[in-house]
Amino acid sequence: MLDRVEAALEKIRPFLIADGGNVKVLEITDDLIVKLELEGACGTCPMSPMTMKAGVEEALKRDVPEIKGVEAINVAEV
Repeated sequence: MLDRVEAALEKIRPFLIADGGNVKVLEITDDLIVKLELEGACGTCPMSPMTMKAGVEEALKRDVPEIKGVEAINVAEV
């Protein structure tokens, strides 16, 4: 499953990198929650909650439909 998650993330990484950020998989839990760390500008950007929901989570669920959710350990407070 990790390989599929990484492959899905590779599709959106160019967009994150273009904005000075990136994302790293920390864990996939037994209940199929993907825990991510936002890196670089993504970790402090006030738009990171929207990026997580509309970008990262949607891309992962589209390519790996078994995933129940996506959590970032360091999403900026809005």
